[in-house]
Amino acid sequence: MDKDSGSTRFEKLDVWSRAKDLSLEIYQLTSGGPFARDWGLREQIRKAAVSIPSNIAEGQGRFGIKEFRNFLSIANGSTYEVITQIHIARDLKYITPAKAKDLIAKYTIVSRMIKSLRKQINCF
Repeated sequence: MDKDSGSTRFEKLDVWSRAKDLSLEIYQLTSGGPFARDWGLREQIRKAAVSIPSNIAEGQGRFGIKEFRNFLSIANGSTYEVITQIHIARDLKYITPAKAKDLIAKYTIVSRMIKSLRKQINCF
């Protein structure tokens, strides 16, 4: 724990912050309209979106590099799950093609960041 800010190391990771912010965006997006009435897809995309920053944090909180790498792998898998669900939501016309494109681009960036972090911790 950082004495000055009260934050832990995972909270300083840009990838964690972006993933957390995207999970909030997914929650807002799925709170209204037809998306809100599709309980199954709504809950699945929310769980997958929240899984990304949660697994980054949990992995960082573990005691070994190998465990952290494993949790980053799980987090990255969840990015692909969310991207798939965005495609489905777009096809069901729950979200516009433009919104889908924007979200997919953001999740693709997060995926690249996770992969980069995973490579960086391979060096240790």
